Amino acid sequence: MSRFRQIYLDDDGVPLGDMETAEDRHDADLWFMPGPSEEEPDFLPPGPQPEVQESEIVDAWRAAEAGQAAQLAHVAARLGILDERLRRGPAGWRQRLALIEASELSWLAQDRVGLDRLSLYMALRISTATDDAQALYRMGWTVRRLAGGPGPFGAGLGVADLEAFLDRRDRPGQGERFEDTKVPARIQDMADREAFENRAAAWLAMMGQAGDLHPVTRSCMGFHLWHVAELSPVDDPLEAAVTAARVAVSDLASSMDRPGAIFAPIAMGGGAGFRAIGDPAARLARWLNAMESAVFAALRRLEEIETWNEAAAEMMAPLSGKTPPMLRDTFTSWPLVSTQMAEKLTGVHRATVQRNIDWMEERGLVREVTGQGRYRMWRVVDVRAMESRSILGKHDGVLPDDLLDAMDYGIE
Repeated sequence: MSRFRQIYLDDDGVPLGDMETAEDRHDADLWFMPGPSEEEPDFLPPGPQPEVQESEIVDAWRAAEAGQAAQLAHVAARLGILDERLRRGPAGWRQRLALIEASELSWLAQDRVGLDRLSLYMALRISTATDDAQALYRMGWTVRRLAGGPGPFGAGLGVADLEAFLDRRDRPGQGERFEDTKVPARIQDMADREAFENRAAAWLAMMGQAGDLHPVTRSCMGFHLWHVAELSPVDDPLEAAVTAARVAVSDLASSMDRPGAIFAPIAMGGGAGFRAIGDPAARLARWLNAMESAVFAALRRLEEIETWNEAAAEMMAPLSGKTPPMLRDTFTSWPLVSTQMAEKLTGVHRATVQRNIDWMEERGLVREVTGQGRYRMWRVVDVRAMESRSILGKHDGVLPDDLLDAMDYGIE
């Protein structure tokens, strides 16, 4: 059986198939013409993307913790050492560290409250005409939350506990209302949004899903999710930082009856730990590095004040009365002390306080740091300077540079 293929001709007798082939070959030579429309890039904005599930967020932090296991263990060990030092030390040590950490956090929050202003405000509620009353109030809240009191989590992850910790309760007679504290308009705008209870419940639910993570990892995750939940304005990291500092030691605070580390210092190690850039692994790495530096700085400060306290007790032993040991405890608890502060904290007459402070300054135990005739403040001297003076008194024939080199060699 023969097969026939039908061929269509045009009016001139040329097959149509040959004409189409010739046209395609001719079009292929037109290299300067734009390509087909379907090959053009799509400049339209992308459509709606699926939201990230909460479980995926927690899984990302779990993976970040696994990748930083060695560094996390090192930081946890340092926190345990700090906790033990604070347990066997006086209560003034915790207050001293809280004041230093709060002063560092004030620079992060752009309040810039120094130790001298913060100490005067916490002890005497004194502020100058140039001080920002709102900034001092916020720093006072920071010191109180870092120095003691219940944490953000109670028996369970309840919103009421977090509200009490932040002092955000708006029920009559409980806490402080926004309109009573004369806060900036940006915080009032936040209060007018969705109810705080709903946002806090969402944040607490995320923290509950991360219950198997280490408290240090949870503190980092909670800090970076704080503003996602809109619990504070984006440009105000103070509440998030204080809450994270308390969460980081949540497993240490309730381990013994005697309190130890109430918070984990972070700002004392610099502000790099609070940078909200990168994935969870990068953020956790910066968080651990900053916390390790901060804990090391806190341990060094405790060691210095303990050494100073022992030297001061030995030098002040011949003095009689209750004022010398009370003044020594005051300088141990406060980074900077004024005569008015010492008068109120010890209950001793100002003239007696001034006479004892002058005696301590003459013996090289404290030094005046303000450099003015009125409103003077003192701080303890550097322990290294005390040791060098004591060694120079025993070895008059040795050069000071040789003594410092010997001290450095002995410390290392």
